[in-house]
Amino acid sequence: MSPVHWAPLACAIIYTLAALALQAASMRGLGPWRITFVSNLVMGLLFLPLLALGGRFADGWHPAQPALTGLLFFGGQICTFLALHRGDASVATPVLGSKVLFVTLFTAALGVQEIPGRWWSGAALCTAALVLLGMAPPRHRERTVAAAGFALAAAAFFALTDVLVQRWVPLWGPGRFIPAMFGTVALLSPILIPRFRGPLRTAGIPGVAWLALGSVLLAAQALGMALTLGLFGSAPLVNILYSTRGIWTILVIVAAGAWFGNQEHRLGGRLLGIRALGALLLLAAVAVAIG
Repeated sequence: MSPVHWAPLACAIIYTLAALALQAASMRGLGPWRITFVSNLVMGLLFLPLLALGGRFADGWHPAQPALTGLLFFGGQICTFLALHRGDASVATPVLGSKVLFVTLFTAALGVQEIPGRWWSGAALCTAALVLLGMAPPRHRERTVAAAGFALAAAAFFALTDVLVQRWVPLWGPGRFIPAMFGTVALLSPILIPRFRGPLRTAGIPGVAWLALGSVLLAAQALGMALTLGLFGSAPLVNILYSTRGIWTILVIVAAGAWFGNQEHRLGGRLLGIRALGALLLLAAVAVAIG
């Protein structure tokens, strides 16, 4: 199996564990902005050793490329949290799944690579599957427009980030581009500090431990995705495989959700059935995309 196949699957599993760990930190009083700030700093620091790999400056490189990509990634983070803060997760989460379709569209529009027909089919199936996987009981229907708008913007930002990483990393080499990109994200993060709620000590040692674990895991999967996209390309296929995190999340929640403090395993049978259908549709998307 090629790295373009197994690497995004591994990153999907790591992301699932990272998300549950950060959710556990949030349940202990750590707000989303502080979690984002710490996670971004961890990514910026952990990626610095990649500088030892060196790189190159091939024709077409520009010093603004890593900064622009980092800015898009940071913008995606901001829009994600605004979608969750100003609207329901039941709306925001499925709309965020449209990233797979955006990646395919941007890859074709920018001429990064030719898109096989099976990738278009896989992207469409994947988007539909993620809508089902993200289903949750709506609570505030009047917030739907805000949640959907910010989530759609986040999906577009993250999708364009992936496509540009695929296009620009070969011009720089991963040892230069990736540290510069995530260094930009870390440098932008202090603007989040005014939005922190309460001192860090209110979370206690367990909260800080979950935050540290989640941040390291999040950085690990971000590095894996960046290297996969930069070295092997195929952003649409990589994102279809990476979207299996929706399946892994359900499996981990059912098997060990209580250990993370997650209560979603108590959802009703109808909702779990819908999500199971989404999981099967997602597996079909992966099968179609791989061919």
